[in-house]
Amino acid sequence: MALDGEFRFDDESRRERAEDFGHLVHHLPEGVLLPGSVDDVAKTIRWSAQQGRTFAAQGRRHSTFGRSQTAGGIVADMSTLRHIGTVEDDRVIVEAGATWSDVLKATLPHGRTPPVLTEYLDLSVGGTLVVGGVGGTTSTYGLQSDNVIELEVVTGEGRTVTCSASSDVDLFDAVRAGLGQVGVITKATLKLIAAPQSVRRFLLVYGDLATMLADARLLSGDQRFDAVQGAIVAPPSGDIAFRLDAAAFFTGDDDVLPAGLSDDPAQRQPTTIAYVDYLNRFEPLEAALRANGQWSLPHPWLTTFIGDSQVESVVAAELDELNPAADLGPFGQIVLSPIRTSAISSPLLRMPSDDLSYAFNFIRMPATGDANRLVESNRAIYERVKAAGGVLYPVSALPLSEHEWRDHFGPAFDQLNAAKQQYDPSNVLTPGYEIFRRADPPERTL
Repeated sequence: MALDGEFRFDDESRRERAEDFGHLVHHLPEGVLLPGSVDDVAKTIRWSAQQGRTFAAQGRRHSTFGRSQTAGGIVADMSTLRHIGTVEDDRVIVEAGATWSDVLKATLPHGRTPPVLTEYLDLSVGGTLVVGGVGGTTSTYGLQSDNVIELEVVTGEGRTVTCSASSDVDLFDAVRAGLGQVGVITKATLKLIAAPQSVRRFLLVYGDLATMLADARLLSGDQRFDAVQGAIVAPPSGDIAFRLDAAAFFTGDDDVLPAGLSDDPAQRQPTTIAYVDYLNRFEPLEAALRANGQWSLPHPWLTTFIGDSQVESVVAAELDELNPAADLGPFGQIVLSPIRTSAISSPLLRMPSDDLSYAFNFIRMPATGDANRLVESNRAIYERVKAAGGVLYPVSALPLSEHEWRDHFGPAFDQLNAAKQQYDPSNVLTPGYEIFRRADPPERTL
């Protein structure tokens, strides 16, 4: 098979692609594709289908539970496809292997930015679009997958298709937040908006959960801030702290922006920083984790959404059961960020029925290898969240059965299943989610 890129079958390349950020699941592929073009992706998918093999695209391998791995199949290292086109006022065309950091380096000199960005920018564009992509501005602009104008996709049949909201709509809707089940994104046309130059940021500290949630509701309603993100910090020694990180994308008036809030004024931390510094606010933590070796330890994260009507009781109950040192680690935290549900339009991203929901995530950074227990804990927490009307954000370190995936997608499963039958009838793509099981699924290695 003639390629513009190359295939690698050496043990080192294969072992590297059997690893991800979770460091929990390891499936060794048969070979590794380093594509030099979209044609390479299409040819290899067609070959995989003919040979009865599976195919998984990998961006930055930031999944936490082997979702972009495949045992005995082919993985494609999409980081070789990262070209970024000309930046226009309202859009830019990028290859799927580019990171959001790459995109910003191209767009910010032109005063433009994507409307929604994840807190961590070293994720690939394709990798986030297939899961949705949640950021601080999601309440205003939706998911990253809601802010795509057009996609170039290679289907499970090896066909290259350009789809959008007006062309091949069923494919467009099945790819965005579709967990890679029907196509591999190779190129995306992203929406752009004007980038602010500065950010007025307030770190708001609360003495209890109820007061924090009351302010989260207030800020979600009046939208005086462009981004509101919440966190519960539970240090191994010390009191639990409840925080909101509120950012306005301009230099605001201290007397106006925090007016009427119920945080502790003595602990309030207002700052004005450059927009680029705000976007890179995760870098110091990453550097610290890399320096102390925790970046390479298991990350059994759990990510969910819970509705406003149940959030206080659910979160309070989980906090009662929490052992901060063992369950989160010294650098871990619980994310609790308000999201206006109506802002999200990608049809396969599931949300609670409440008008206001919360990202409720356990960002576990354990200092010891207690991964199996924490994966089991994820299961128990998820069951309680689901019983309260919450749903999973499917980047979690948590196995789900076929039945549970059907239950997760609910009425939207029929849409995904129909697209699967049409665009990937041989069940070639992205087996790591185990939504559509093959006859001989690989054993998971923990």
